[in-house]
Amino acid sequence: MKPSQRRVRIGDALVEDGLLTVEQLGQVLVEQKKTGRLLGEMLVEQELVTGANIIAALSKRMGIRGCLLRRGLFDGQLLALIGREEAKRLKVLPMFKLRDMLTVAMAEPQSLASIDRLRQMTGCNIRPMLALENEILSAIDAGIDSAPAEGFMGTGEAEQLEYVEGEPDDEDAGMGDLENTEASSPVVSLVNRVLLRAIKDSASDIHIEPDLKATRVRYRVHGVLRDLMRPPAGMHSAIVSRVKVFSRMDIAERRLPQEGRVRLQAEGREVDLRISTMPTVLGEKVVIRILDKKRLNVRLESLGFRRQALESFMSMLHRPYGLVLVTGPTGSGKTTTLYSALSLLRSPERNIMTVEDPVEYQLDLINQIQVQESIGMSFPRALRSILRQDPDVIMVGEIRDELTARVAVQAALTGHVVLATLHTNDAAGSVARLVDMGIEPYLLSGALNGVVAQRLVRTICPNCLETYRPDEADLREARLADGASRTFNRGAGCSHCYDSGFAGRCGVYEVMEIGPELRRMMRHDVSTQELREAWIKLGGTTLRQEGVLVAVEGRTSLEEALSVTHSEEESVPASAEPELHREPTAADAKATI
Repeated sequence: MKPSQRRVRIGDALVEDGLLTVEQLGQVLVEQKKTGRLLGEMLVEQELVTGANIIAALSKRMGIRGCLLRRGLFDGQLLALIGREEAKRLKVLPMFKLRDMLTVAMAEPQSLASIDRLRQMTGCNIRPMLALENEILSAIDAGIDSAPAEGFMGTGEAEQLEYVEGEPDDEDAGMGDLENTEASSPVVSLVNRVLLRAIKDSASDIHIEPDLKATRVRYRVHGVLRDLMRPPAGMHSAIVSRVKVFSRMDIAERRLPQEGRVRLQAEGREVDLRISTMPTVLGEKVVIRILDKKRLNVRLESLGFRRQALESFMSMLHRPYGLVLVTGPTGSGKTTTLYSALSLLRSPERNIMTVEDPVEYQLDLINQIQVQESIGMSFPRALRSILRQDPDVIMVGEIRDELTARVAVQAALTGHVVLATLHTNDAAGSVARLVDMGIEPYLLSGALNGVVAQRLVRTICPNCLETYRPDEADLREARLADGASRTFNRGAGCSHCYDSGFAGRCGVYEVMEIGPELRRMMRHDVSTQELREAWIKLGGTTLRQEGVLVAVEGRTSLEEALSVTHSEEESVPASAEPELHREPTAADAKATI
C-alpha cells in the first residue's frame, strides 16, 4: 500500500480513535501555541496518550507501517550512507538494508521529495516507516553509530563468525563449500547476522519458519520467543540450504527431518549449535539450539537455590551412594543443575562418567558418552558398560524407559552415586513415575536419596524496576496472609529489556530429601498425595511456595511466579509472613502460603 500524501493532523486522529477528548486536545493546543513544542511530544509527556497510540493512529491513516525506535532495532552504521546533518534535516533514520531495499524511519513518510532524495543518495529503493520525530532526532544525536540492528548487523560484525567444525566423525564433509562461498552473498550475510545477534542477546534457540508472505525468524530469550526479522518468502529455501550446508545435512532431502551440528567462533569464543529441520506444508522449519559455554553456570550457589534447599541438595550429593533425580519440563534448566552438581563432585580422586543425548557441554575431569541409537549405543547399553569402568559417580541424561531406570537403580544400590533427569510435574510424583515404569517400591525406597523439581522464572529488569500491588485474585492464589498490605516488584518495560520488564532468569527449586519416614512410606507404595502431604509436614516447601517466596524477595513479579509454578491442594496453615530484612526459611514458606 502506498503512503497517503494527505497531511494527517495528530490531534484529530487521536480524537477520532477515542484516545483523546476534544477538551484535552484543546487544552494541550493552547499550551503548545505558547511553547512552540511538538504536539505529540507534549501529549506523551502529559501521559494523555502513548507513543504507540500516536504511531498506530497515524500509520492507519497514512497506509504505512510504523514503529517505536529503540536500541537494537536499527543498524547505526547505515547512518553513514546519508550523514548526520542530512538525516536531521530530513528527519529520517536508516534502519536496515536487505539487498537493494533500505528501510528508513521517517517523521514525514508521505514526503515524496524526501524519499527521492534518499534514493539518490543511497542508490537503494526506499521503504519508509513512520516513527516519532523526537525519537529519530534523539537516536541521531545520541550517536549510536556502533549499535547494530536487531538481526541486521554491520558487515564487519557478521564477518566475526567463523565456522570451525561440523560433525566430529565427518570433519571434512562440506568444508569446500563453506570456504568457497562468497562472504558477500546476501543469504550468507543474513544467516551470519541472525546467528551473531542471537548469540549476543543470549538466546537459547533460533526458529526459522516458512510463512505465506515471508519467512519468520524468531529467537528465544529468557524462555520467550521474540520476532527477529521477516525476510521475503522467496529467500526461505536459500536460507534453509545455507543452514544445511554448514551443518553437514543433505541439501537435496526436503521430505524427512534431519539433524546436524556445527561449532563456530563468535566474539572470540567457541559456540556449539545443534540444528534440526522439519518438513511442513509451506516448507522446512529450522530450529537451531545455541550452546554457549559462556552462559553455562556451573556453581550451585549461583543458580537461585534458597539456603535450606541448597543445603538439602548438597546433603543428597555427598552421600556415599544413591540416586538423585532432577525433574521438570523441557527447558526448565535440568541439564544446568546436573552439570553444576557434577562440577561440585568432580576431583582427581573420583571417576565420573555420564551418558547423554546429546552431550551439550564438555567438562574437565568428566568422561562423557554420547548416545547413538543408530549404532545400538542406547542408554541401557551405555549404562551397563559404564558399570564395568569402575565409576564413582554416574550421570544419566534422561530416564526414558524401564531398562534405563532399572540399571540406574541397581547402580545406586551397589555403591554408586547416580544423577539423572526425569519428566514429572513435581518431586513427589517422581516416585510414582518410576514405579509405573516397573521399579519395585522396596528397591526404589532403598536407592532414592532425593528429588529436585525445578522451574525457571524470569527476573526483573533492574533498569525499569518498580513497585506495585497485585490484584486480589493473585494474592488469593498465592495464599499470602496480609498480602494486600505488601508491595511487590515488577518491570515496567524499557529498551534494555525490549519492553518485557524482565532480564535473565533464576531457578525455583522444590527439594525433597528422602529420610526414614518417607522411605517407609515408599516401601509400602503409598499414593503421591500421601507422600507429598507427609513431606510437607516434615518441613518441605512446594514449587508454588518457593515461587511465591522468590516474588516476596523481589526477584520476580508475583504473576510470573504464579504462571510458572502449579498449585497444589495443601493443608498448610497461613500465619505470619517472612520478614523482608532476612532470608525467608522453609518455616517461613509454610507460614506464608
